Amino acid sequence: MFHLFKKVHILKISCVTEYLFLAIMLNSIPWLTAIILLPLVSAFAIPFIPDKEGKTIRWYALSVSLITFGISIWGFWQNFDLQTSQFQMRETYAWLPQLGLNWSVAVDGLSMPLIVLSGLVTTLSLLAAWKVNRKPRLFYFLMLVLYSAQIGVFAAQDLLMFFLMWELELVPVYILISIWGGKKRLYAATKFILYTAIASVFILVSGLAMAFYGDNLTFDMVELGMKNYPMALELLAYTGFVIAFGVKLPIFPLHTWLPDAHSEASAPVSMILAGVLLKMGGYGLIRMNIEMLPNAHIKFAPVLVTLGVVNIVYGAFTAFGQQNLKRRLAYSSISHMGFVLIGIASFTELGVNGAVLQMLSHGLIAACLFFLTGAAYDRTHTLMMDELGGLAKSTPKIFALFTAGSMASLALPGMSGFISELSVFLGVTTSDAYSDAFKIVVVFLSAVGLILTPIYLLSMLREVFYGESKLSLDPNFLMSDAKPREVFITACLLLPIIGIGLYPKLATSTYDVKAVDVAMKSRAALPVVAETRSTQQQAHLPSVWTPAMVAPQLPNSSN
Repeated sequence: MFHLFKKVHILKISCVTEYLFLAIMLNSIPWLTAIILLPLVSAFAIPFIPDKEGKTIRWYALSVSLITFGISIWGFWQNFDLQTSQFQMRETYAWLPQLGLNWSVAVDGLSMPLIVLSGLVTTLSLLAAWKVNRKPRLFYFLMLVLYSAQIGVFAAQDLLMFFLMWELELVPVYILISIWGGKKRLYAATKFILYTAIASVFILVSGLAMAFYGDNLTFDMVELGMKNYPMALELLAYTGFVIAFGVKLPIFPLHTWLPDAHSEASAPVSMILAGVLLKMGGYGLIRMNIEMLPNAHIKFAPVLVTLGVVNIVYGAFTAFGQQNLKRRLAYSSISHMGFVLIGIASFTELGVNGAVLQMLSHGLIAACLFFLTGAAYDRTHTLMMDELGGLAKSTPKIFALFTAGSMASLALPGMSGFISELSVFLGVTTSDAYSDAFKIVVVFLSAVGLILTPIYLLSMLREVFYGESKLSLDPNFLMSDAKPREVFITACLLLPIIGIGLYPKLATSTYDVKAVDVAMKSRAALPVVAETRSTQQQAHLPSVWTPAMVAPQLPNSSN
């Protein structure tokens, strides 16, 4: 009787899912709303699925994620226009009109590829979590809620909705680390929630200040970007957003939560944390700071470039000194995110293009490396490199896959990381918004980080896979190599890494037009700031920022 009830219940869920999918195919349900709500609504069905061992639930969660990912790909393929930088597929509904809160979602060239990245990494992380047997209902429930929140952050066009989705994403990550993490999981989870929750308050405060300014109260991001704010308000709001998104990216010195979170989180959670959640910081900086507050961005741009250089050098030096495998990769992530900061502050199309590509590329590479680290941990039960060694003999497949991921991380030509970092370098060196001396210093110091990257990655491979094994194992113990599921997950990440490296337009074509638009908006504010600085100099007042800024004369748009 129980088995009959179980089959009927699963059949009902399957029929509802198929009906929803058919309805979307017929365009009777809004695409973006559907892919946000489908994982969330499906998560609440998990407690009612009869399953003792978690096998049915994991198939259910994976199916929901696959369907959501498939719907998003199909929806973008059918409805997204690559030739416009404007928001598309917009859906707006009154949610809480008394508070001015609307359910408003849309995508453009910046958000669409990040939603696709979220779908790919989350689906693969669910497959990577195949052996989770501790509280599987709660685990897969949280993973689906987290998937919904990720899409909501990238698609939200109402600032209050953006804030709510941003907060919704924090709760599952905190619980996933605190229950399924390592020995210091409670410390890492608490540190994560304190840093990110306190920082997110700055999003709300800055957003409210912008929304209440002027005659019309609005939380619509497009309308907020059209307001003419006084410079003092722009600077305050910009500072708030930098703090909030700087914690998530993360930017030195707001980064200290990340190594602890990565070292204690399970491999599937680390895949999402490094592959998607860090990218929310870069997305927010472009969406809020550049597009909504371009005048303040001129003032802060040299600071962002400087912080980017610090991220690159500090992250690389610190990674070199880590013996914990996950902590080394975590500091490597901090270093690589420095290129995002430099790119978005370059005032060039090439630099912004490189920054977005770096987010996509690093999302794939980091997810790959953290998954393989988890695969190695499952076999050795240690993350300390000085306790490993000789794994290449017993696990040649993992060794080959780990080597390929490491080559991508050190920006080997033919891999996506090479194209993104090269674009950022060319963007900042060709920028006419900075003096030559400033650009020389930036390039020189960034090159130091680039030199250190292959050193700490290759030394990591040497300590883990070469030499004699230092593990205390039974002489008769035979360590298993990568299984088909693990090879499949890694291949799904390596294929786009290599594909983008060989043919970058696979990724850049989705946001090329948007990158040009973002760069033009940031450059359009340069003459305004130049005029302000000229007035300050005439009044014998000190300028706000570094003399490295040089405002070029922009051509007349009528020509």
